Amino acid sequence: MLRRMYDWCIAAADKPYALWLMGAVSFAESSFFPIPPDVMLIPMSLARPQKAWLYALVCTVTSVAGGVVGYAIGALLYDSVGQWLINLYGYGDKVEAFRASYAEYGAWIILLKGLTPIPYKLVTITSGFANYNLLLFVIFSVIARGGRFFIVAILLNRYGTWIREAIEKRLGLWVIVATATLVLGFIIAFRLF
Repeated sequence: MLRRMYDWCIAAADKPYALWLMGAVSFAESSFFPIPPDVMLIPMSLARPQKAWLYALVCTVTSVAGGVVGYAIGALLYDSVGQWLINLYGYGDKVEAFRASYAEYGAWIILLKGLTPIPYKLVTITSGFANYNLLLFVIFSVIARGGRFFIVAILLNRYGTWIREAIEKRLGLWVIVATATLVLGFIIAFRLF
């Protein structure tokens, strides 16, 4: 089953809608969707390493745009939608502490959490809720999300063939590693948030 899903993702890179779908996932992940765009970015970049830069750019732009929506949810709709999303992910009791830390460490929070597997929607919603400066939020989001996606692009552009062979040899192992990384990101976010 893993092999079929992997093959489907690789084959989907050639479809005309793949770039749009990846952008939509990246946009949604920054404001409410639980699945990161890496599930499409990595297979698409493996299938077409020469387009990894374009894929990273699309993920960056759409992620920051989705982040602005997440910011708006936190700023305008926190009492209804924002609080519900934060509670859905189990972080409701930590919002006030996180909000207080924004006064002193807002830039670092956005930069560091934007680079990690910690769910970025938590940062975007809380940034709005904490009334963090919107322009600075966008600038730091471009740096953090762009850094994250372009690091993937650099690695897959340069080592894509080798990485693809390694993944295809031990697909199950890499799925476990990716899943563990994602779960670890949620655990770290829960402890740090």
